[in-house]
Amino acid sequence: MSGTFEVAAATVRDALTDAGRGLVEREAMVELVALSAVAGEHLLVVGPPGTAKSEAVRRTARALGGTYFEYLLGRFTEPSEIFGPVDLRKLREGVVETETSGMLPEAEVAFLDEVFLGSTAILNTLLGLLNERTFRRGHTRMQVPLRICVGASNGLPEDDALAAFSDRFLARIFVEPVPDSRLEELLTGGASLWTDAAPRVASLAALDVVTGVARGADLGPVRPHLAQALRTLRGAGIALSDRRAVKVQRLVAAAAALAGRATPGVADLWPLVYAVPTKEAQALARDVLRDVLSASENPALPAAALEASAGPLARAQRIAQAGQVLLETRPADEDVEGLAAWRLKLEGVAREMDAGFAPESLPEVLRALRGEVAAVLGDVASRAA
Repeated sequence: MSGTFEVAAATVRDALTDAGRGLVEREAMVELVALSAVAGEHLLVVGPPGTAKSEAVRRTARALGGTYFEYLLGRFTEPSEIFGPVDLRKLREGVVETETSGMLPEAEVAFLDEVFLGSTAILNTLLGLLNERTFRRGHTRMQVPLRICVGASNGLPEDDALAAFSDRFLARIFVEPVPDSRLEELLTGGASLWTDAAPRVASLAALDVVTGVARGADLGPVRPHLAQALRTLRGAGIALSDRRAVKVQRLVAAAAALAGRATPGVADLWPLVYAVPTKEAQALARDVLRDVLSASENPALPAAALEASAGPLARAQRIAQAGQVLLETRPADEDVEGLAAWRLKLEGVAREMDAGFAPESLPEVLRALRGEVAAVLGDVASRAA
């Protein structure tokens, strides 16, 4: 494995950690944006208004770098609002050209809120742009630099006419309002977004290195396991189209690359769950694939891997990441109230480790953290005595 790849993967991981900080219950969404960008596929986020969908995408877009375009679609949105106005100078010459500067055709990361509310003209143009990375309008024909388009909606479309367009979003994630038990974290995390320092940014060059490794990955060793998982889904009544079944390999390869692995393995099969089209079918997929997904783990995408698999290794990595972030953000000793609140959170991490894993079966990723947390808690207690 080249040093360049290792550095690039680490750079993207660090940027994602910063992007997800303060976004309670949206860490998996942040990670899926990056996963889809590396895979060259599109992501659909389904959930009620006010659930931080836009904020999560914006922060991830900033972390990944590149040109960003965002728009809220409505029934009366004009194509020029998305793709750009007609060039009036050329129109006088009888040529219908679109001025795309600053618009979607020139974006590398795009977010379209209420994506299914677009008119037929908009959706037909988007269909070719998303699928073929080609923008066609009037006399304008151009290849677009789009790496990922994130679409958001309050629900899946019921109109059969939207089925082809909806299917262009390979990965799906369904979000809900933050539960009551985490409201304090929501308030604290939301307030921190106003004052946090600028997050680390992964250059597009780093993203390109990871993407190149993903595209060149040897999927031969993992393909039989993926095929068996697809058979299991079919046996449970969950049928993925042939196109989705083939394209999910890109997500598997991207997951491995972001984890720093050039060759995907069974630990990287968890993105299959996100390729299942509906919320109910995803829940069933997690259940019927429980044994296959138990090996899931990904240090770059711990929340997404855990949400897909609920596997022990993925859970361990999520705990390790949360603990490391806490250790790096210890308040000053003079801040008595802040230090007390911080200590309670750190004790929560320690309890989660102890409750989830027996001492003799503690995963390697948690061994050093457990000792460090114990030492820090002991130091804080002695100072307070």
